[in-house]
Amino acid sequence: MEHKAKSIRPFIGAKNFDISRAFYRDLGFKESIIASNMSHFHAGAFGFYLQDAYVKDWVDNTMVFMEVDDVDYYYKELSALGLTAKYEGVRLTTIRVYDWGRECFLHDPSGILWHFGSFNK
Repeated sequence: MEHKAKSIRPFIGAKNFDISRAFYRDLGFKESIIASNMSHFHAGAFGFYLQDAYVKDWVDNTMVFMEVDDVDYYYKELSALGLTAKYEGVRLTTIRVYDWGRECFLHDPSGILWHFGSFNK
């Protein structure tokens, strides 16, 4: 099968939809409201759907990997946003180095784990 996809847009849940919407706007994503219980957040060609739906086991096991060019720069930018002070439960983890590359981690207000990383060249 040959994939001719234009994008992949995962659906992620939110414990508190309004808080999560504000968090993702503060993170720099643009919001397009789809319905009262769903928004599309995007930055360039990258995007995802945020739902006003919370199933603890689902959200606790949701991870999103976003590949970036410069993890050091991205970590500094994330730190400067002050999201950990503004939103309860948000955690930012310093850069880790692996055999395959480098990444830092950000937990959103619902507990979804974001990986911001780059692969070795």
